Amino acid sequence: MTTTTIRLATDQDWPNIYPFYAAIMAEGKTYAFPEGQTLDDARPWWMEQPPGQTVVAIEDDAIVGSAKMGANRPGRGAHVATASFLVDPAHQNRGVGRVLGLYVLDWARAEGFKSIQFNAVVEVNEAAVHLWHSLGYDIVGTAPASFDHPEAGLVGLHMMYQHL
Repeated sequence: MTTTTIRLATDQDWPNIYPFYAAIMAEGKTYAFPEGQTLDDARPWWMEQPPGQTVVAIEDDAIVGSAKMGANRPGRGAHVATASFLVDPAHQNRGVGRVLGLYVLDWARAEGFKSIQFNAVVEVNEAAVHLWHSLGYDIVGTAPASFDHPEAGLVGLHMMYQHL
């Protein structure tokens, strides 16, 4: 069994994250990020700046996933964390997302956040919805027809929440 370790991402990691970032964005099933981003265009969309952070998941010296996390909103919303996740398609369904998800929960608690909220989980992304439920998140609302899925058409975006 391969062990997944998590560490802070460095600037040197970005060229290794970008290929699966670009593949996932091109697929168009999970994120409403701009399409066709270059390596340099995409960097600020994923590489979070302090006090937030971006991490990488490593297996056998290869980056197999990444997460970015920080405050959901500034000011009076800064007590609520948020995060986004990517798992290299070649390494999906092996627990990498769960390891990243657990890391984010531990980070948010350690940083003193009171809760964590995902603003836009595509409702037909069954793997993500299942994972977040299994880690204690609840769906607190769904904005109908808010995401244009390439196969399912207009689908809802769940807001998922967990009190810490």
